[in-house]
Amino acid sequence: MNKKKKSLKKKLKAFTPYLWLLPSAILLIVMVFIPIIRTLWLSLNDISRACIAKGWNNFANYITTLKNPTFWRVMLNTVVWTVSCVGISTLLGFILALILNEKFHGRKIARTILIFPWATSLAITAGMWKYIYDANYGGLNALLNALGFQSVNWLNNSHPWQMFALMIVVAIVVTVPFVTFCLLSGMQGISHDYYEAASIDGAGPWKRMIHITIPHLRPALNTSTVLNVIYVFNSFPIVWTISMGAPAHMTDTITTYMYSASFKQFDYGTGTSVSVIGFLVLLAFSLIYMGMTMKREEM
Repeated sequence: MNKKKKSLKKKLKAFTPYLWLLPSAILLIVMVFIPIIRTLWLSLNDISRACIAKGWNNFANYITTLKNPTFWRVMLNTVVWTVSCVGISTLLGFILALILNEKFHGRKIARTILIFPWATSLAITAGMWKYIYDANYGGLNALLNALGFQSVNWLNNSHPWQMFALMIVVAIVVTVPFVTFCLLSGMQGISHDYYEAASIDGAGPWKRMIHITIPHLRPALNTSTVLNVIYVFNSFPIVWTISMGAPAHMTDTITTYMYSASFKQFDYGTGTSVSVIGFLVLLAFSLIYMGMTMKREEM
């Protein structure tokens, strides 16, 4: 009996970690995997306005979506939106991480202030920036008037690319803190012995950054890039709060277009097919990017 009890206790101990993981696994299945599978299933069916699958439709939703010029305009918007936000925020984040990695008075305060845009709700941040851009009451025009310049209708529907550029500015402000702290954590993990040895050999700040900082930052940079692409690609509140995709989907991204099709036009076929296409695009990017970075590390 004692041997049986001991073996039972060993089995329970071995199983205990899985019990701790069980709540997270259940939450992941219910909140992530089941919705993904249901969305994929719905995208392959005719769907009623009550969001009920009516039967297999031979990929009709995807064919209709891919033939729609609006979808390709939205995809172009999404690519420009993602590349601009991620590229510029990565560059600015790297510069800020270099600055915050140095010792100076008020460094802790600067780090605390920097995290505010990222920690604040996106809807609140977008609403605040929409007020700043307001042609009549916004702070940006008030500043221009104080400097002797004329007011500008920043959110003018007749200039959608101007409005789209302003939304990119907001997204960059929001995402820079995330990139900065990812890269800053990577910088703090680099041993100072490398820099001391390089200084003894006569390497200046630029050479130390090129040959020491950047190569050692690749893991942190790869992680922040992938997560930032996913985060920006799926960003909804900024675009929806500022423009709602107006005019005529000219400032829509894939998430706002999907939302508009599903919950404003009740076109669930388009909505589900667009969401699956977006998921596949992100999956393909992640696999290709991580595959490329792993090959570089092996070389």
